[in-house]
Amino acid sequence: MRDGVELMADVYMPAEGGPFPTVISRTPYDRGNDMIHTVPSAVSLAQQGFAVVSQDVRGRYDSDGDWYPFRSEADDGADTLKWAAAQAWSNGELGMTGASYFGLTQWQAAQSGDPNLKAILPRVAYSDVHSNWVYTGGALQLAFGLSWSITMSTRTNRKQAMYLPDEVNLSSLFWNLPMIDADEAAGRKIAHWKDWISHPSYGEYWEGMSPIGSNYGEASAAAYHSAGWFDVFLQGSLNNFIGMTAGAKTPEARRNQKLLVGPWIHQLGDEGTASKTGDIDFGPNVLIDVQGEQTRWLNAHLKGEDDGIIAEPRVKVFVMGANRWRESAEWPIPGTEYTPWYFGSGGNANSMLGDGTVAPEQSPGAATDGFTYDPMHPVPTIGGAVCCLEEASPVSMGPRDQRPVEYRQDVLCYTSEPMTEPLEVTGPVKAVVYVASSAVDTDFTAKLVDVRPDGYAMNVAQGIQRARYRDGARDPELMEPGEVYRIEIDMWSTSICFMSGHRLRVEISSSNFPQFDRNLNTGEEYGKTTAMVAADQTIYHDADRQSHIVLPVVPA
Repeated sequence: MRDGVELMADVYMPAEGGPFPTVISRTPYDRGNDMIHTVPSAVSLAQQGFAVVSQDVRGRYDSDGDWYPFRSEADDGADTLKWAAAQAWSNGELGMTGASYFGLTQWQAAQSGDPNLKAILPRVAYSDVHSNWVYTGGALQLAFGLSWSITMSTRTNRKQAMYLPDEVNLSSLFWNLPMIDADEAAGRKIAHWKDWISHPSYGEYWEGMSPIGSNYGEASAAAYHSAGWFDVFLQGSLNNFIGMTAGAKTPEARRNQKLLVGPWIHQLGDEGTASKTGDIDFGPNVLIDVQGEQTRWLNAHLKGEDDGIIAEPRVKVFVMGANRWRESAEWPIPGTEYTPWYFGSGGNANSMLGDGTVAPEQSPGAATDGFTYDPMHPVPTIGGAVCCLEEASPVSMGPRDQRPVEYRQDVLCYTSEPMTEPLEVTGPVKAVVYVASSAVDTDFTAKLVDVRPDGYAMNVAQGIQRARYRDGARDPELMEPGEVYRIEIDMWSTSICFMSGHRLRVEISSSNFPQFDRNLNTGEEYGKTTAMVAADQTIYHDADRQSHIVLPVVPA
């Protein structure tokens, strides 16, 4: 690297010939790891005529230097591209591939603008490590962030196994206060964890991580983005597709962006080979050859062997419920009608047994609903866009039955009448809630749910907003107790067809733990205190303050 640090890589090549188009993967998870398909993928690509460079990132496994997530990947990625293009066995036509952190290393390298980098395949990738890796809506992605940080706290992986005693089990560590000391409670001392907790607001620290979301204009690679409706990096992938189609460095790059989204968690349905995610089997239509798509993209852009993939519709998303794929030239889908559905009640929307309603027209009734959020008894996470492995973290993922939390009095449930005809919702979703609280800071959560005729309640989309960040991630501002505020909750995106006989439900609450950290409601310095108070929350849905959800309805 430019500072003299040596990074270790394995190089795979076809048995004969050359020079070859070259594919690079950069990983913190061990370049020789068979469990995440690093080696099999490299061998397969070499068998198909590519040279493959599989590299350990700085400070991990066999590579020298100090490990600190994200910080060195832009420079190290750029240097690796230059090195690979200069090798005698490389013809200078470069691509990159891989998922998750591999996806981050692709984007960090791509913003160097290296003209040799022709194609990338970022799967389940970020756009900004602050807002769609570490924090979401101002709330910490606790389950993912802490478990990942513990695993990655040394040169090699050191997972906090689920069979460990209570005092060092993740089930206990998630509750640790002050939160900044959770690493030490696990027996580690993790510099980046303490820095993350010390920098909850967006600013110079996070800008120093070279977010691709601020640098699309520097990138010129053709990118095939892959994501899952139930993955923690869903919004990052969508942001990158939108950002690159609008603002990539060259017109050619802006044209050559492709998006694939299925009803998957982080593993993309075992790379398209499994039809079941969480509780739900989405049927044989969902199966797709994700690895084959990768090869088609690399062949087209590195070898000039286009089998038609470039001319295909750029967007392919799976519509849950209808269980079919929808194709489009753009995302969001052209012609989408952003339709408000309004909350209403007789004043008792508490739980699925209450009287909360949601409909395209506002209904007469009570002006408010209320509940008490107690950080000592938060609403537990049941499924959703969580990362990364259920066997490594005590948090369920994907589509799950929400009824266990919908019986709680601190979960407001607004439920529609049964659908008389299918309603397709495909695109970005948000909730707009008018709220007041007895606390100076608190959280508000929203969840979109598909209720089947038998009562099964499948989570579809979700979001959270920390009140102090209601006006943006840079400048927190506490609330005045009792004052009414308009808060938007970004619920990311989804694609679901609410079938005839199904009902649409929206849950509003103030916690989703341990996916997100508990707001202690005191407004004290973030992550460094232990005091907490319960908050009395009020949701307004009167004529002047019509709390609602905005659904992206795709006309039949």
